[in-house]
Amino acid sequence: MYIMTEKQNNYDIVVVGGTPAGIISAVAAARLGATVALVEYHDHIGGMSTSGLGKSDIENKDAISGLFREFTSRVREYYTNKYGEGSKNVELCRDGYYYEPSVAERVFNEMIGEEKSISLLPGYQIESARTESEVLVEAGFKNRRNKASLKLQAQVFIDATYEGDLYALAGADYHLGREGREVFGEPHAGKIFFDHNEHIILPGSTGEGDDNLPAYTYRLCLTDDPENSYVLKEPPSGYERENYTAYLSDLKEGRLGGPKELREGHGYYPAHFNTMLRVFSFAEIPNRKYDVNINPRALGFPFPEENRDYVEADWEQRERVFQRHRELVLGLLYFVQNDPEVPAEHRKMANEYHLPLDEFTDNGHFPWQLYVREARRLKGKYILTENDLNRPNAESRSAVFPDSIIAGEFPIDSFPVTRESSSGKEVLEGYICLLEILPYQVPLRIMLPEKIGQLIVPVAASTSHVAYSTIRMEPQWMGMGQAAGTLAQLAVSLQRKAEEVPVSLLQQALLENGQVLTLFDDLDPGDKACRAAQFWGTRGFFPAYTAALRKPLQKEVLEHWLEIFLAETGRSSGSRVWEEENLTHAGFGRLIRNLEEETGISGSAKMEPLDWKYGSGGPYSPVLRGEACMAFFQLYVILTKELNVNVQDTSGL
Repeated sequence: MYIMTEKQNNYDIVVVGGTPAGIISAVAAARLGATVALVEYHDHIGGMSTSGLGKSDIENKDAISGLFREFTSRVREYYTNKYGEGSKNVELCRDGYYYEPSVAERVFNEMIGEEKSISLLPGYQIESARTESEVLVEAGFKNRRNKASLKLQAQVFIDATYEGDLYALAGADYHLGREGREVFGEPHAGKIFFDHNEHIILPGSTGEGDDNLPAYTYRLCLTDDPENSYVLKEPPSGYERENYTAYLSDLKEGRLGGPKELREGHGYYPAHFNTMLRVFSFAEIPNRKYDVNINPRALGFPFPEENRDYVEADWEQRERVFQRHRELVLGLLYFVQNDPEVPAEHRKMANEYHLPLDEFTDNGHFPWQLYVREARRLKGKYILTENDLNRPNAESRSAVFPDSIIAGEFPIDSFPVTRESSSGKEVLEGYICLLEILPYQVPLRIMLPEKIGQLIVPVAASTSHVAYSTIRMEPQWMGMGQAAGTLAQLAVSLQRKAEEVPVSLLQQALLENGQVLTLFDDLDPGDKACRAAQFWGTRGFFPAYTAALRKPLQKEVLEHWLEIFLAETGRSSGSRVWEEENLTHAGFGRLIRNLEEETGISGSAKMEPLDWKYGSGGPYSPVLRGEACMAFFQLYVILTKELNVNVQDTSGL
C-alpha cells in the first residue's frame, strides 16, 4: 500500500468510500489484477467497523463467507497470536466476529497493504463526477488538509459510501426517505409503531411515506479498565441536560428493562436492566472493552430527526451534524454518570465505564465515523422490497434471483425515525426491532443504476426503506463489496460494460472464492456439490431451504432440473423419453454424454472428464441429487466458458 500522489490519476477501478464494503471491493479487484484507487473522507478506513461497531451483525455465520470470513479469521489470528489460544481475549473475540476498533482497523490496513496495486487516499472529500453519454468517467475530490483538487479517471467506479455521494453527483436517480405502504404493498412500510416485544403493529400506524430517515448516532467503545480510561470530568461542549431528562420517565415507567426475549449478541447486558445504564446496549469485546450502542427502545432517545440536514448538505454542514451528534452522545454519557436526578447507585455503575485511552487516539478517544444507518437509496435495475424477503407460502423459500450474488439473513431492523411515541407509550415511531425474516438472495441488479454506466453500488443500494433495514449490516455490505470488486474487474478484463458481464461468470468467480449465493438449512460447506447447489439455487432447482444432496434423485426433479439447464444454455427441451434408468449412475451418465454430444463439446481436447460422483458407486446405484447438481453445473461451466472466451482466471482471490 502507498499513498497516491496527485500525478497518478488513471486506474482500472476507483472505489469511493473506505467503508468495509469499499475495502473489500478494492481487495477483491486488486487480487484479480486490477489497479485500484481507494478514496476515503476520513483519515482512517473501516467505516463503522473501526468506529465502535465492535461486533459483526450476523445471525447465521454460514450465510456470508468469502472475504468477510477472511477478515474475521484474521481478527481471530491476531488475538490468538498476541494472547494465546486459550486466553480470555480469544474467547471474547468469538472466532473473530467481535473486536476492538483498533484491531479491526489494523486488519483492514493489513489486507489493503498486501495488495500493491491499491493506492489509498485518506482525507479526500468527493466534490464532482463527470459522465460521457451517461457513463461515469471521472470523479473529482478535494484534499481536506491542503484543499488541493484531484481528478481520478477509471474504467469502472464503485460507490461504497454510506450516503451514495458518488452516484448522486453522477446523476443517478435515488430515493430519500420512506415509501408509503401503497408503493410496494409492504406491510411495514411508512409511518409505523411496532411493538418490539410482541412484534405487532400498533394503532396509529398509517403507512404514510415521508422524507424522514432512521436516527443516526455514534457507536461508542467503552472500557471498565481504570488504567485505560479517559474520564469526562466536565460537561462536553454543547451539553444541555434537558436533552436527556425524559429518560428519567423511562426509568420510572419501566421502559429501561430487559427485552421479552434475550438474544445472543444484541447488546443485552442483564446487569444494566432497569437502571439508567440501559440507555445504552453493551456487548463485551476483548481487552475489557465494550461495543456500546444507544438503546432506541426508550422514549427519551433524543436522536431522531437530528439527521434531517445531513445527506444532501455540503461538507461544512455535515461537519456540523457530526459535531451535534458527538455532543449528544457524550452528553448522554455525562448525564448518566453525573446528573443528580440519576439514582446514586446507577451513577456509580455508570462511572465504571469510560472512553478507552488506547482507542481513537487522534480524535479525543471518540469514534470518527457517524453511524449513518440509511441515507440515499439507489433507484437501480431492480428494487428489493420486503415482499422479496417473505416466502409466498409455508413450503417455499423467499424470492429466487438468477443474478443472486450473496445470501442475506439479518432481521429487518430500523432505528426510530421520528420522536413521536405510540399512544400507549410503547415505542417511538419508525422503530422496527429485529423483525424476523428467512434467508434471502440479493440480486446484482440492486447495485446497478438504471442509467449511469460503469458504476456499481454495494452500500447505498436499490431497495425500499424496509428492505434496506436488513441489508444495511456491515457483513452483508462486505459480501456485496466483494461482488462489486469482482464484477468491476471482470468488466475491465472483458472490456465490457459492467451490466453486460454475464452474471454466471460473476457467480462462478464468487463461488470459487468462498462466497455464498444461496443459503440452505442442510448444506455442508465441505460437500463436494456445495458450489453447484448454491449456483442452481439461484436458478430454481430448490424451491425450499433444503438441498437433500445425499438423497436419491427423483424422476420429476430430474425433469425439472433438466428443463432449467436447457433453458439456461439456450436450448429447447425437445421430445425426450424418460426411463427409470436415467436415475441410475449408468443411465444418468448416458444422459450427460448425450448432452455433451448435443452441445458439441464431447471429445474436445480441452475438456476434462466430468467429476460428478460422490464415490465409486456401481452402474446401477441410484444417482443422488448432489451428483446431478454437480454434473449439470460442470457442464454449464464448460459451455459458458466456450461462449465467453478470454475470461481472466479468478482463482487468485
